[in-house]
Amino acid sequence: MLGSGCAKCNGLEEAVRAALEELGMDTAIDHVTDFAQIAAYGVMSTPALVVDGKVLSSGRVLKKEEAVALLRKARGEK
Repeated sequence: MLGSGCAKCNGLEEAVRAALEELGMDTAIDHVTDFAQIAAYGVMSTPALVVDGKVLSSGRVLKKEEAVALLRKARGEK
């Protein structure tokens, strides 16, 4: 997770937590708020979802279903 900790960032984190739970994944979520670190990912608009160093989404709050789909894709599932 990349973002300043605003309501949108918290909303994305909530959706990702719900998606991880649905997928049965016990994965830690790191919430990066440092703007230099965020910029290092090339993200210009937060919130952003990063998995294994790859930006999967930025600039919007995902719905749980969207997060599930992205996480499945990141794991190589359909």
